[in-house]
Amino acid sequence: MKRTRHSKEFKIQVIKEVMETGKTSVVARRYELNANMVTRWVREYKDGKYGNVDVTTVRTLIPSNLRMKMTT
Repeated sequence: MKRTRHSKEFKIQVIKEVMETGKTSVVARRYELNANMVTRWVREYKDGKYGNVDVTTVRTLIPSNLRMKMTT
């Protein structure tokens, strides 16, 4: 299986949804991701790995992300 590299924007979108809903596994299933990886992204966000990004101010990118996910 080929390893997929996700963009920073995609990760921020996933993190935003997890922070809003509080349901890591539901968000992970929605994007066909492993829940452990999503949990790691959230932890890294809280530790400041993604810089001074505030997920509450990030626009929702769902339509384009789903199209990108379908084509890869």
